[in-house]
Amino acid sequence: MQRSNNRILTTHTGSLPRPAELVRLYVDRANGKAIDEAALARAGADAMRRVVAKQREVGIDIPNNGEQQREAFFLYVRRRMSGFGGQWQRWPRGDVARYPLFQKAQQAWFANTVAVSNMAPPKAIGEVRYLDRALVEAECDDFRAALDAADGGFAEPFLTAPSPGIIAAAVLNEHYKDEDAYLAALGDALKIEYDTIVKRGFLLQLDCPDLALERHLSYQNRPLKDFLDFVERVVATINRALVDVPHERVRLHVCWGNYEGPHDRDVPLADILPILKQAKVGGFVLPFANPRHAHEYRDLAGVLDPDQIIVAGVIDTLTNFVEHPEVVAERLENVARVVGDPGRVQAGTDCGFDTSAGMGRVTEDVVWAKLAAMAEGAKIASDRLF
Repeated sequence: MQRSNNRILTTHTGSLPRPAELVRLYVDRANGKAIDEAALARAGADAMRRVVAKQREVGIDIPNNGEQQREAFFLYVRRRMSGFGGQWQRWPRGDVARYPLFQKAQQAWFANTVAVSNMAPPKAIGEVRYLDRALVEAECDDFRAALDAADGGFAEPFLTAPSPGIIAAAVLNEHYKDEDAYLAALGDALKIEYDTIVKRGFLLQLDCPDLALERHLSYQNRPLKDFLDFVERVVATINRALVDVPHERVRLHVCWGNYEGPHDRDVPLADILPILKQAKVGGFVLPFANPRHAHEYRDLAGVLDPDQIIVAGVIDTLTNFVEHPEVVAERLENVARVVGDPGRVQAGTDCGFDTSAGMGRVTEDVVWAKLAAMAEGAKIASDRLF
């Protein structure tokens, strides 16, 4: 994993806006409608090539494929793994439920939005196994071809994959005897994807919103210790799945949910950070731009290992405000001061811009303006820090 040796490198958290036609195809398929799968594959590949080129244009050093060939950051696994079927409704968010007027406004927004919902996922109704490595291999092939077509200019690319914990929490277990058995099966299956991504020369980003988000979802009415036990068991599962992957090739993303809401029932970063530190990874991707967690960069003091990096979220993915480059620079300087080494700091976003197809709250033109502002802010910070 490259360090910011002479300047602050820029990256982001994964998903980028999908074209409207691609969103429509994903939504139709999710709703059980027959679609032209070949047309979907072409649209996804075309969108992926476009976002790779656009990332170079706006100054992203560490790009990905924008998750254009997936309908959502974790739901895509139902097409690569066995055992999933049916549907259920996820627990309501504990913070949103406290504000009935806001909840009503959110329901109205969802009712008028064409999107794939992460809140109505499938269930685990059979043995979970990874079915065919060819699908992830093809995704790697397509991304590599797009990078080659972009003709250089990137530091290093990454691809994302979900935590076993977010699947265990979101995809209701109706097959395994208990959650530990379910997590073990998910870890074994996901190991194939983790290994493949790294063997193909990409950084692996593990998307683990479960390690914070689930406190105010599935654990909202339970003691904190029960949630922390869940976090420990997920991190242990991740470590087993990464046994054949060099830790310096993996970064771990944790967040409190990529939705606009009160977030006043979020678990503090300080409560989970000691357990996150047990993950055998080379760095962390954490949100420090949103108003609820912007202060928590201070919790990084003395926490990271000497060889670990931090991708600091300095861009909010839920507002159409374009951050001023000086604000970005100030945020990066704050993180660098706490970490003690600007070479271990990268600039990133709080979360993805379209974690589930169509769910993005920021318009595409503003997304690219925000990323360009991040790159400009990183240059300002670099001039001061190096």
